[in-house]
Amino acid sequence: QVQLVESGGGLVQPGGSLRLSCVASKSIFSANAVGWYRQAPGKQRELVAAFTGAGSTNYADSVKGRFSISRDNAKNTVYLQMNSLKFEDTAVYYCYARWPGRGGYWGQGTQVTVSS
Repeated sequence: QVQLVESGGGLVQPGGSLRLSCVASKSIFSANAVGWYRQAPGKQRELVAAFTGAGSTNYADSVKGRFSISRDNAKNTVYLQMNSLKFEDTAVYYCYARWPGRGGYWGQGTQVTVSS
């Protein structure tokens, strides 16, 4: 069983920054998809940012220019740097990773609250 453990969430004021981390129990170098999703109360889970095939990245339009996804394969860790946070970024953020032949896995989620 693969485990993904997120950390770094918290309470931040509008305009502030947070960096989320996701540590995997399996090498993310071999993953064919790694990314971050979020789910706000009463809304569906949505893609925030992800590494897709061939190392390319994909961002939700709402976070382009503010969020940045990165990875450290040696540490099996994926990061989400979030800058210029807005009220509407408030959500539970989930890490997701998929490996060939093993399917996809979700972390337990970390709460991000943007409030003044």
